[in-house]
Amino acid sequence: MCRRQAQAAAGDTLLDTRMHTRRLLFIDNLRTLMIMLVIVLHLSVTYGGEGSWYYKEGRADFLTACLLTTHNAIVQSFFMGLLFLLAGYFTPASYDRKGPGRFLADRLLRLGIPMVLYDLVIHPFLCWVLAANVHGYQGTFLQAMAHYYRTFHQIGTGPLWFVEALLIFSAVYAAWRAATGRATAPSQTNAPWPHNARIALFALILGIVTFLVRLGLPAGWAFAPLNLQVPYFPQYIALFAIGIAAYRHNWLEHIGPATARLWRGLTLTLIFLAMPLLLVAGGAVKGNLTPYLGGLHWQSLAYALWEQAMGIAVSISLLALFRKRLNQQGAILRELSACSYTVYVLHAPVIVLAALAAGGITVYPLLKFALVAPAAVGLCFLLATAVRRLPLASRVL
Repeated sequence: MCRRQAQAAAGDTLLDTRMHTRRLLFIDNLRTLMIMLVIVLHLSVTYGGEGSWYYKEGRADFLTACLLTTHNAIVQSFFMGLLFLLAGYFTPASYDRKGPGRFLADRLLRLGIPMVLYDLVIHPFLCWVLAANVHGYQGTFLQAMAHYYRTFHQIGTGPLWFVEALLIFSAVYAAWRAATGRATAPSQTNAPWPHNARIALFALILGIVTFLVRLGLPAGWAFAPLNLQVPYFPQYIALFAIGIAAYRHNWLEHIGPATARLWRGLTLTLIFLAMPLLLVAGGAVKGNLTPYLGGLHWQSLAYALWEQAMGIAVSISLLALFRKRLNQQGAILRELSACSYTVYVLHAPVIVLAALAAGGITVYPLLKFALVAPAAVGLCFLLATAVRRLPLASRVL
């Protein structure tokens, strides 16, 4: 449990609170980094990287497209999966403390309200802004809203698919606890860190399952009514479950230095050796990415295996690094951590408006990305800080 959770739990001692706080600060800091990467990846798509986003500023040159797409492939391999793992880690303690009723009510409050707000206000606002500034739409915002509501057919729009998925995962977890009759789950145990061979086998199986899913549903395909990109969900589901297990067995406290070195070395090998070979041999450098996305192609199998190995390797490396080096917080990190969820909910309009505002500046796209990204990250956190000070906002965000 984090400090706020520990203080709210009946029977906690001051020593317990301090132990929980000391242990979890690195997780808060890591989650903040993942939220920053979400912003940067969406801006990368804006300026030429492959991916789906509201606004793309023209066609990038070969170097910009190549570098930003490579960046996106690396980040995509781990950042959302790691967020699901961290979310899974906090789920058992929340359920144990609150019970099924309060647990689900709290999830509906903190996940459902932002999703509805985004679906009904922020998303149509962004559609109107882009229609007016990019496509020459002359109607008012109210007219655009009326049209949007008449044709409304999707929930979990934009990046709020993640919040929607967490709501679904939380409901499934609560149902599983009810079905197994576990009103209170086993306490944390100090189980040893899983053997590296088992982790490697897990990554291999996850890669094969991902390839099999993408035989019929290529990367990028989404189940439209819920805006869920199913081809990525084998990793998301698996890592959410691993997060739950990691809490129960206290695994995050047992990542030793030898394990960290092994997976860090594998991360570097996958980035600087395996990835270039895969891109060159598979034809990606010629602009042909389709075989990598799915179907019965060796590129799809190789990419799925690389992607899942990369996701596991980076996740372990970052968890070990942050636990060792970033297991403390000053005032700045504490505020960034407190605002990270709000940033995730609100970052889309901030970076779209920032990109539109910078649209008239003629500069090399890779350089523009490098200039806009840090400014956009800062703006997102400043806005989140202000929003969380509004009445009742902190209860939800």
